[in-house]
Amino acid sequence: MRRYYCPNCSNEVHFDNTVCVQCGNQLTYSRWRDQFTANPSPGSEGLERNCANRDTIGCNWLVENGETTQYCTSCRHTLLIPDLSSGQNIERWGKLERAKRMLFYGLHKYHLPLIEAEQAGGLRFEFKQDVLTMGGQQEKVLTGHDGGLITINIAEADDDVREQHRVAMGEPYRTLIGHFRHEIGHYYWDRLVQDGNRLEGFRAMFGDERADYSEALSRHYQTGAPVGWELSYVSSYATSHPWEDFAETWAHYFHMVDGLETAQSYAVAAPAAEVRENPYESKDFAVLIKAWVPLTIAMNAVNRSIGNPDFYPFVLSPAISAKLEYVHKLIHTSAQ
Repeated sequence: MRRYYCPNCSNEVHFDNTVCVQCGNQLTYSRWRDQFTANPSPGSEGLERNCANRDTIGCNWLVENGETTQYCTSCRHTLLIPDLSSGQNIERWGKLERAKRMLFYGLHKYHLPLIEAEQAGGLRFEFKQDVLTMGGQQEKVLTGHDGGLITINIAEADDDVREQHRVAMGEPYRTLIGHFRHEIGHYYWDRLVQDGNRLEGFRAMFGDERADYSEALSRHYQTGAPVGWELSYVSSYATSHPWEDFAETWAHYFHMVDGLETAQSYAVAAPAAEVRENPYESKDFAVLIKAWVPLTIAMNAVNRSIGNPDFYPFVLSPAISAKLEYVHKLIHTSAQ
C-alpha cells in the first residue's frame, strides 16, 4: 500500500484514518482518486458523501459521485453483520470491515471484475458468530466461500482466538486480511477459471479439482500434509485440495504485491526499486520475484535483530513460483 497525506496540511496519514492527527481535518478516502479528500459536506443523492458506516465503525471511504447507495463499495457487499447490542461485536465488525477495505483496495488496483451483491453471481459477505442451540450445544460458524457468499466467523477478529487457531493449525501466521484474500480466491476461481474456460491450464498447474472436496479435507485434517510439501505448496493447507492450493496461492500473491507497493512507497529496501512501476501494474512476474525475495530476507533480518520471529517464514521454490506466476497472469489477463 502506498503512502497517503492529508489534503489540508500534507501530514502523512494512514489508510484507516478518519482525521488528521496534526491539523484535525476530517478525512475520507476516494478509491477512484486513490487519495484522501476533505470530508464532504452533506449533499443530495448522487453527490459524493461519507459511507453510512462512518460513525458506527469508522469506515472512511467515500460513496463516489453517481453511486446511489448510502454505503461505500466495500461496505455495500456486506449483507449480514453481528448483533450490535454487544459493544464487543461493534469492535469486531469494525476490524472485519477494515480488513475488507484492504481487500477491495487490491481488487480495484487490479481492475478485477466485481459483481454487485444484489446481482446474479454477486460478491456477498456475512459476518456471523457461534450460537448456542436449544439443546445447549455450540453451533460453530465456519469461515468459507459458497457460490459468491463469503462467511467469516467474527471470533477471528479477536487476536487471542486467532492466535490459538494459528498455533493449532500449524500456520506461520493467520490474519484477517489473509482470510479475506484467501476466500476471495475461491470467488475468483469460479469467475475467472471455471466460468472463463481455463480449467485445462488450472489442472495442469494445481491438479484436478474434481477430486472429492470433503474427503480431501477430512484426509488432510487426519494425516496432515505429505512429507516434503514445502517444495510445491505455499502452505500445508494448500496440499489438501487443488481449490485450496489455488486460494492459498492467490492470497500469497496479494500479500507479495501489496508488500512490494508498501516497500516501494517507503523506500524500505533497495531491491524494491527493481519494480520501476506500481507493482499492481507490473506485467513481468520475474521482476516482482526479483524484488520480493531480497526484501523478505532483509525484513527477516530486521525482525531477528529485535528478537521477533521471521517476518516472512516462506521459501519460494520453482514450483511455488510457477503457481504464483499463474495467478499473476490470470489476474492481468482478466483485468477490466
